Amino acid sequence: MTNTQRFKAALEGKLTGLDRLPLIEWATWWQLTVERWKSEGFSLVPYTDEMYSGLGLDVHRQYWLRHTAPDCPKPSAQGKGIIEDEDDYERIRQYLYPADEPERARRRMLEWKASHDAGETVLWYTIDGGFWFPRTLFGIEGHLYSFYDEPELYRRILDELADYQLSVLEQIYSVCVPEFMTIAEDMSYNKGPMLSEKLFKEFLLPYYKRIVPYIKKHSTRVIVDSDGDISEMVPWLIDAGIEGALPLEYQAGVDVYKIRQSFPKFIMIGGYNKRIMKDGEAAMKREFERLLPIMRSGSYIPSVDHQTPPDVPLDNYRIYVKLLNEYCTKAVIMKG
Repeated sequence: MTNTQRFKAALEGKLTGLDRLPLIEWATWWQLTVERWKSEGFSLVPYTDEMYSGLGLDVHRQYWLRHTAPDCPKPSAQGKGIIEDEDDYERIRQYLYPADEPERARRRMLEWKASHDAGETVLWYTIDGGFWFPRTLFGIEGHLYSFYDEPELYRRILDELADYQLSVLEQIYSVCVPEFMTIAEDMSYNKGPMLSEKLFKEFLLPYYKRIVPYIKKHSTRVIVDSDGDISEMVPWLIDAGIEGALPLEYQAGVDVYKIRQSFPKFIMIGGYNKRIMKDGEAAMKREFERLLPIMRSGSYIPSVDHQTPPDVPLDNYRIYVKLLNEYCTKAVIMKG
């Protein structure tokens, strides 16, 4: 069974006949983690296929669409944005939605096409979402006020964002069909969503209704990437046509059992408590035991619930991958 076949089946919840679940680290590793591992004798080239396969993981490649030109003004270190109103947006509009991005994306897909078509490499892409992208323009505080202070501008930004993203996706799908994609949002924290359901439906839902059907038409699974506790938002996302979420941060209070109980087909990636990886094999094994029933439930791919932190020694990470393989195999054997 190829990596792509295995990945598609796992996302669909079809575990019968699988040899194992996919072995992925979807968010790669902190730079400080890699630097530590180098000091411990790690010699593989970081963030490459060699590193994935050398660590015993499945190879996957992500393409994150560019939404601004390299010379676009940057927010201040204090989180202040680059726009406050429509005049500011007009001023920086020349730096947004780069015209060469569709062709750039097409070329990158062509580079990856052979290994993807052979089933060796899982492909996915990421777009800035309707919460994330305006935040990069308004800044953190200004963004939250913008729903009330600049509602028409907010809608205009999302309309133009969707137009741009669809033009890029057209070029991606002219080459190949990635297995899944993520909409980068980060719209929750450890107490729940950063916006109300009312604001979600008023502003984000029309944006999702434009892009999600196009993506799903091409059989790519649509997943939202949001840190924090997304539990309350799951029915909102489902209403928008979104099929899953990651990284399901344990320390933020995400309970994957409650999500699975209420939403049996909702795709989940992540959920593995990264904070215990430093504590050794017994602690890591207990965490896999905690997740094993969810792994057996389908439409769930276990992975570190964000990037592996630098307090994890290389030897511990190798133990983690060994256990990941063991439990990803055990999950489908028990299911079958």
